[in-house]
Amino acid sequence: MYNETDRTRKVGEQIQRELSDIIRRDMKDPRATWITIQAVKVSKDFSHARVYVCTLKDDHADAIVHMLTKASGFLRYELGKRMKSRTIPQLHFVYDESVENGNRLASLIDQAVKSDQVKREQD
Repeated sequence: MYNETDRTRKVGEQIQRELSDIIRRDMKDPRATWITIQAVKVSKDFSHARVYVCTLKDDHADAIVHMLTKASGFLRYELGKRMKSRTIPQLHFVYDESVENGNRLASLIDQAVKSDQVKREQD
């Protein structure tokens, strides 16, 4: 359903830019300041868009997705005013764990390097 063509990719990129701006400027919820739109994947028929979000406050990931889902009508309305498209897709928000996983992997690598340095110093 979300196979990318050149057109769906471009529409997804535009939605990503516009949503980022709308969330940053127009949303009143203070939690919105911690949100980053990582990617947007649009379906072939442009009826649905999966919006991958992350937040600097990982413990609030579920609350952020819930807040955005509740605000999806407002976000679609604002997108409609900004985009030159006949239809604005339904927005489906998904928490993107890739940043969190990357940080966890970096931490594990740092621990392994420190452990190796300690072993070398002991030998």
